[in-house]
Formats: sequence, structure tokens, C-alpha cells
Amino acid sequence: MPELDRLQPIELRDIWPNEATDFTPWLAKEENLAFLGETLDMDLELEGQELNVGDFRADILCRDIEEDSRVLIENQLEETDHDHLGKILTYSTGLDAYTVIWIAKQFRDEHRAALDRLNEITDDHFQYFGIEVKVWQIGDSTPAPQFDVVSSPNDWSRTVSRDAQSAVSRNLSETQLLQKKFWEEFVEHLRVHESSLSPPSPQPKSWMTFHIGRSNFHIAASLSIQRRD
Repeated sequence: MPELDRLQPIELRDIWPNEATDFTPWLAKEENLAFLGETLDMDLELEGQELNVGDFRADILCRDIEEDSRVLIENQLEETDHDHLGKILTYSTGLDAYTVIWIAKQFRDEHRAALDRLNEITDDHFQYFGIEVKVWQIGDSTPAPQFDVVSSPNDWSRTVSRDAQSAVSRNLSETQLLQKKFWEEFVEHLRVHESSLSPPSPQPKSWMTFHIGRSNFHIAASLSIQRRD
């Protein structure tokens, strides 16, 4: 029998001691925004970090490439509080963001309920997501982050499925056409070489995930068109 070990949680502050100088720059990296985007089925492109909104500073502003709309990301490496709830409302208005992603170590029930209520009463164009971030380690392995969706629009899962099916029928940008063409050729390469990976249908996005035949495990590939070397 193979020797088995257990997943162990790692304190977030042991990985990112400071939100502004450690976690935010880490998340703003292309590969980590792609990882977050996989969780929410979004193609996120960085617009800026620590942006001024009046007397305050928003953590991260992105663009959802497929929807061509702004996405605000507010980070908190502790339990959620009223201060950050007020910030996401202020920043999203000041930055004209239609999607808000609030990332925290843990969500209090009242703040999760507040996001749920915002998703119920606002226009369908607005989306509010609550994400809990965790870090895991097996023995002495490299720590691995995890994003868990704890609050989302009521029809988000259905919207994700519908958008994936209809994406190819939309008018795609040059970047999206290049992305889709790359994944189509990549999938064909896997087929010709009889790969054991199970790729999904190619989509005009910067990532693709592959099932490997085990639950809760997958392989993710990321594509950068910004770097052409």
C-alpha cells in the first residue's frame, strides 16, 4: 500500500504577512488571476493595483475580457468586517465596476447574507462574489492556494453553463480568436498523440482545465498572448 498523508491548513499570514505588499501583488500576477478566473469562469485581465478612489485605495481592478466590463477585487486576510463591506460598495461605484469579488480568510454569516441580498436586489448586470482563500500543504510539499465560492449570484451556475455554450457564437475579438485557435490546435495535438487527458471544448479564454480521472483533481494550462517570445 502506498504511504498516505493528510492535507494540513497553513495560516495565511505565514504565506502573505501583509495584504497590501504581499497578497495583492501575488494575486495581481497573470497566472494567479487566471487561477481565480478558473474558479469563476472569467477571463480576468489586470488594469491596476492600489487605485485611488477619493481618499481610499482599491486593491485590484481587472477587466472581464469576455464581458468587456470592470471587475473590482477587494482582499482581506482576516474574517470579513463592516469596513470592507462599505469599501466594496464605495469602490465599485467610483470605478464603475459591474462585478465585485470580495476575498477573505472567512466570511461572517451577516456579510455573506449581505452579498446574497445585493445579488437579489440589483440589476442582472451586477455580480457580487464572496471568496474564501485557503492554503494547504501535504508534509513538506509546496503550499497550494484554494479559492472557495461562498456567495454568488443566484443564477451564476446556470449562467456559467449558458455562457460557455454560446461563447463561440458571439463576435469575438482578435485576442479571443487567437485563444480559441490555439486551444483547438492543442486539443487536436492531444488527440493525435492519444493523450490520457480529457480536454473540454476549446473556448476563447486564457486557460483550459483537464480532468485526470480523479475527483477534486485537475490540470490547468494557461496561455499568455501578451508575451509573444
